[in-house]
Amino acid sequence: MTTTLAIGQPTNRVDGRHKVTGGAHYSADMVLGTMAYAVLVGARVPSGRITGIDTDEAQQAGGVLAILTHENLPGIAAQPPLIPSLAGMPAPGQTFFPLQDEVVHYAGQPVAVVVADTLERAQHAAALLRVAYEETPSVTTIDQGRDAAYEPEAIFAGFVPGRNTRGDVDAGLAQADVRIDATYTFAANNHNPIEPSATTAAWDGDQLTLHDATQGVAATQLTVAALLGLTPSKVRVLSHYVGGSFGCKAMIWAHPALAALAARQVGRPVRLALTREQMFTSVGHREEQEQRITLGADKEGRLTALRHHKLSPTSHFDDWAEPSLGVASQIYACKNYEGVYRLIRANTMTPTFMRAPGEASGMFALESTMDDLAHQLGIDPVELRLRNYSDTDPNTGNPWSSSGLRECYQRGAERFGWQRRNPEPRSHRDGNWLIGYGMATAGYPVYGPNNPQRARARLYADGTAVVQAATPDFGTGVATVMTQVTADALGLPVERCRFEGGDTTLPTIAAAVGSSGAGMISAAVHTAASNLRDQLIAQAVADTQSPLHGADPGAITVRDGRMMLRDAPETGESYGDLLHRNFLPDVEAAGSWSPSPQSTRYGMMTFGAQFAEVAVDPDLGVARVRRMVGAFAPGRVLNAKTARSQLMGGMLWGLGQALLEANFMDPRRGRWVASSLGDYLVPVNADAPEVEIDLIEVADDVVNPLGVKGVGEVGQVGAAAAIANAVHHATGRRIRKLPITIEDLL
Repeated sequence: MTTTLAIGQPTNRVDGRHKVTGGAHYSADMVLGTMAYAVLVGARVPSGRITGIDTDEAQQAGGVLAILTHENLPGIAAQPPLIPSLAGMPAPGQTFFPLQDEVVHYAGQPVAVVVADTLERAQHAAALLRVAYEETPSVTTIDQGRDAAYEPEAIFAGFVPGRNTRGDVDAGLAQADVRIDATYTFAANNHNPIEPSATTAAWDGDQLTLHDATQGVAATQLTVAALLGLTPSKVRVLSHYVGGSFGCKAMIWAHPALAALAARQVGRPVRLALTREQMFTSVGHREEQEQRITLGADKEGRLTALRHHKLSPTSHFDDWAEPSLGVASQIYACKNYEGVYRLIRANTMTPTFMRAPGEASGMFALESTMDDLAHQLGIDPVELRLRNYSDTDPNTGNPWSSSGLRECYQRGAERFGWQRRNPEPRSHRDGNWLIGYGMATAGYPVYGPNNPQRARARLYADGTAVVQAATPDFGTGVATVMTQVTADALGLPVERCRFEGGDTTLPTIAAAVGSSGAGMISAAVHTAASNLRDQLIAQAVADTQSPLHGADPGAITVRDGRMMLRDAPETGESYGDLLHRNFLPDVEAAGSWSPSPQSTRYGMMTFGAQFAEVAVDPDLGVARVRRMVGAFAPGRVLNAKTARSQLMGGMLWGLGQALLEANFMDPRRGRWVASSLGDYLVPVNADAPEVEIDLIEVADDVVNPLGVKGVGEVGQVGAAAAIANAVHHATGRRIRKLPITIEDLL
């Protein structure tokens, strides 16, 4: 047993100094031997075939080492199936690998790789490449492909059924006193982390080393090994620092394997870094969407039926859609439900995870409709949600492993000052500004890995400890938090513990996606460190020279690097004493964790409630978010500071989703209209309002050993709906599209 001191504390990031002083080296910072530089050339048409590639001028440019096209690139060994990276298997971003033939499926698809001895020379030669196309008609928007839409058997790499029903929706709508039928539209969103994706590849004989910007080094290792026909043991992947991901670095796209193939071709290390423009066409996106909700309720606001359909474009090769109908089907008690996905084969790359994948869009539609219902019935929006609260997962009937949602409503409303809200739209003013208050429910599933998660802990005779697991830190603060977990399990001060990760030679951890990282990594780290502690206690109990010889191991606790009797703390010794006496420089233990079989008997979700105050200028159509409050119940909080940081980031991203972020396909040219941060708008500091976060800890004995649910996604889920509902309260206008623009408010 240990005395918990570190877990939950707002500990500063252990890597903070390295990041702010430039000591942190990212994948595109690595310099390996005589470096070469690769530049991708993307297709300029959305559909068709390559009829010719003239490389003469580019080949004659100075410093060019190789130009790889479908005519000379070695074929890949195998294209693994599309499987989410959390599964711990190869995780290609799409079941299509470029440069294998002359067919063009989407604009921006790589058609050549130019390698030169400097980046500038590679860029110059790439600009000299001449590619001729025979263009064919393309489909890139919902309106173009609506008539050819189909219902897939499953989406999300086959993990989510294309249809989910319970009860009788038609009967539930027939008995409803109030019915709402509403359609919501969503612009596509693109990934723009501060660090564009990059890979640096080097061969040593048949051994490949990749420095890759990835959420999961094992996912990169297994995917590249499968594509190149290598055993995974021949591929080492390192990723110590990652400059943000938010989903685009969860699946493994073509560039790591292309970097490896280029490095093998030229016989020297190669760096392949995507440009900002290529981030729009190379790492997936949140797809354009149309969602229709038909909702029925009685006069008291209790739901009698919910029909939720989603239509979105996918690629020619994958049935992929965000699982937008997940939490929206579970969050409220409703006996009659129908959720259906419909897809359009389009000239686009396969969409992918983007922060709060699916739930950020699906809950916007549902929570906007719930607000509409509350307005029509004259019921307070918080009260309406409480009337539809469910103690069980409506899809299965299983109880929640833990909830805390009622407390989120209560605490969030209190901190926000919800009681001051006059329900009548346009009733609050501040000068010329119309002031609106809005709220929404947030929820995100608790995902768990399908395979064991492993970690290793080592204690040195000087009383310091290191714990190792392969996971990289992509900005969430995992190195800091796992140091805290280690400190508590071993009973050591945080400053005497260290975490090492981001290397496939370390114990395997699946990619930390879908808010799963904190739970599964802490479980493995806690298990490894606890096993090490128990091993040391057992050694002390068996050591005739130890003050603890013969003691009951269960009666021993550890604190400040010292083992002692709980009821007689003066009796004991330090770890260092034990190791020095036995001539041991160090001692280590491994730990492994898999989800408990009992978890299948529970619904598992992180809950929250979000509130927003919005000011709208009715003359200019300008909307400004003034305040945001979020109350969340994420199970056990490992670090209050990093948890708040994650939630604040999600809430501010929800602001961007609500008011700024949008991209559109030009239906004539089949290309994204925006391809830079000059055209694709994201929130900046001047857009950020006051943000308050309330953490409500709830005990959960099911999800993992420490009861951790995770907070990376849930902060975004209800934010856009709360803002849109506040816009309605301010103006009386119900906006059913994202983002909400000036034109919508004039």
